[in-house]
Amino acid sequence: MDNSYFKDLFVLELANNHWGNVDRGLKIVRDFGAIVRHNSVKAAIKLQFRDVDSFVHKDFKDHQSRYIQKTLDTKLTESEYKILVDEVVNVGCIPMATPFDEKSVDLCDKLNLPIIKIASSDANDWPLIEKIATLKKPIITSTGGLSEKDLDDLVAFCKNRNIPLAINHCVSMYPSEDNELFLDQIDYLKNRYPDNVIGLSTHEYHSWTDSMLISYAKGARTWERHIDIEYEGKEWEGKSVSKYCSTPKNCDVWFQAYNKAKEMSGGVNDLKRVIPNKETRYLDELLRGIYAKKNIEQGTIIDSKNFSELFYLAIPLQKGQISCREIINGISITQDISKDKPLTVDHIDGPYSTESDLKSMILDRGFEAV
Repeated sequence: MDNSYFKDLFVLELANNHWGNVDRGLKIVRDFGAIVRHNSVKAAIKLQFRDVDSFVHKDFKDHQSRYIQKTLDTKLTESEYKILVDEVVNVGCIPMATPFDEKSVDLCDKLNLPIIKIASSDANDWPLIEKIATLKKPIITSTGGLSEKDLDDLVAFCKNRNIPLAINHCVSMYPSEDNELFLDQIDYLKNRYPDNVIGLSTHEYHSWTDSMLISYAKGARTWERHIDIEYEGKEWEGKSVSKYCSTPKNCDVWFQAYNKAKEMSGGVNDLKRVIPNKETRYLDELLRGIYAKKNIEQGTIIDSKNFSELFYLAIPLQKGQISCREIINGISITQDISKDKPLTVDHIDGPYSTESDLKSMILDRGFEAV
């Protein structure tokens, strides 16, 4: 499966669908689009799709449940969703949605959203999952409150249909305290599902740096947070940004932490890194060079038995000098060496003096001779 959709992807979810206010939604999209561009990250801005008229049973539309009333209050029309999706594309982000019912899956298809999110609460809602699978689009799911069996089933379901699936470790507590994050679950998910991209959907509020550095080091490669902007004006009097939401300023710090984690990690985990000249030259200065313990005549054969009798090791290593790293067992001295003088490539036969690459390396390192 092609998991490239998810690699280093940030998913920014508009909390509560910006309370159903399109103008506010557009400002959120534009403000976060600017932060995304500033930090040169790959980001999706995600809406929540519900066919509200059918999603809430007609007999409960006056019920005082917070979830029911919030769902009714944040209702948007199809044309309003399209306005927001178009603006997400316009600011250079990827449009996404979490569909909470089957009709909303059809809307995802109609608006041609490239990635679909399955919420933690719906990761075992099989009528909905079956519908989402008909789109054959990459899926991200969160794992909050999900059993191992349910997650195994979802992973197998997507694998059998060749649908790319990213799995976000998630603790469904809003907000989450630091001691509730359980970031070691990233290790568990990576070990159990090695063919899937593993990510982190997080709701902590004390730091926008710490969990990023830890999760990146553990191998998370997609992240999600709820986003919001400050509430200004009389129409929003009494409202404030929820603790589990991130403002543009918070996300700026979050993205910077990601870039720092990426820089410090180096981006190479499947082969040996290329050692830069700067590091090699520094280490060369710490090497011990081989010095003559006494006068040594031309024609002397050096081996492991007489080495300690003829030579000693000391710093500094001089240019052209043979170091403690080189194997010189069985080589012949080609010219006399005075006591306390360095053993150099010009004093020996064999590959160190005849192979151009080896000889150049030895001549180029170490200190200039005094």
